[in-house]
Amino acid sequence: MSVVRLEGVGKSFLRRDGEQLEVLRNINLEVSERSIVALVGASGCGKSTLLNIIAGLAEPDQGAVYLNDMRSSAFKDWRSMTYMFQEDRLFPWRTTAQNVAFGLEAAGVARGERRERVMKVLELVGLDTFADSFPHELSGGMRSRAALARSLVTEPTILLMDEPFSKLDPSIRASMHDEVLRIAALKQMAVIFVTHDVEEAVVLANKIVVLHPRPGRVRETREVALPYPRNPLSPEVAEEVRLLRLSL
Repeated sequence: MSVVRLEGVGKSFLRRDGEQLEVLRNINLEVSERSIVALVGASGCGKSTLLNIIAGLAEPDQGAVYLNDMRSSAFKDWRSMTYMFQEDRLFPWRTTAQNVAFGLEAAGVARGERRERVMKVLELVGLDTFADSFPHELSGGMRSRAALARSLVTEPTILLMDEPFSKLDPSIRASMHDEVLRIAALKQMAVIFVTHDVEEAVVLANKIVVLHPRPGRVRETREVALPYPRNPLSPEVAEEVRLLRLSL
């Protein structure tokens, strides 16, 4: 079963000069359960716009979006989808646990259950001993883990990520890749993420969607059949990276 399906999706924005800027054209995409899909392409090809459309943050001008085989306009279970942004967006006045609990508070989850779920997910990402720390007391990698925990505490089946690790050092980014793969397998989530990093796409994804710009359209969809975990220094991964770069 597909958890996300896009059929003929198009999107335009009105520019200041009154002209229409076509950002996406005729996007067809299917994301299966428990799959990891990367959206790659040059700046301006509409990757983030496409992710926003999937998340329900933007409406397509043409085409249809289906979530769990239901039209997005009729979809009710938005809590089953969560969005991890490029910036960690942690509230500086809240502790790690309080930041992670924010979505549960908004959903009206009782305090006792909130605490239990927050501590469980903080343990999952290795931050349980930093539950009472404030964001300024955390390293960049720890802040990313806190943001990931906040995305996971609502127990989603679909995780959307818009370049969440782009500002991390390579070693920390590799650690976050391992975390995403481990947790996605454990929780049986589907993951859709935007990246400019070709190597990141190959290391994480089992399907890579290559977009070309102006307007954004699917040039190629590549299946990556390499077993996990994938060593970025291995000849097999290096060859996949080389072939993907040729498609960009």
